[in-house]
Amino acid sequence: MKIFLFNIILALIWTAVTGTFSFGNFLIGLVLSYAVLIVVGPAIDKSGYTRRVWKAVTLFLFFLKELFLSSVRVAIDVMRPGFRMQSGVVDIPLDVTSDLEITLLANMISLTPGTLSLEVSDDRKELFIHAMYIDEGVDHVRNSIKQGMEKHIMEVTR
Repeated sequence: MKIFLFNIILALIWTAVTGTFSFGNFLIGLVLSYAVLIVVGPAIDKSGYTRRVWKAVTLFLFFLKELFLSSVRVAIDVMRPGFRMQSGVVDIPLDVTSDLEITLLANMISLTPGTLSLEVSDDRKELFIHAMYIDEGVDHVRNSIKQGMEKHIMEVTR
């Protein structure tokens, strides 16, 4: 958390030095101060802040890719005549444990077209989802979520 505050302070110093107090200039300052933290990070960053920020960006880009691909798949299926989807409820064993991780995973699944989070089991060991496309098998759906979203979320939060 101290490194994050240091990143913000460096960005504010950047905006003060340049004399342009705008959101865009502040974002430039954040990026530049992050670059400084990457260079000096091994000496001062014990929390892994720079690695976690990079992993968060990777998670965001992965989610955008999944969002695009699933949107295209659903759109193509809706535009085609006939009924080709094979839907069902799938239980996904969870490796994520904290409330933040479970909520993030469930929300990312629900935001992706073609899937919807239904419920987390009482023992918080399984997440039940509805998937529009289980034609490749239930195990394929489980593995794609576990090796995709869940893996990326754990890299960011741990």
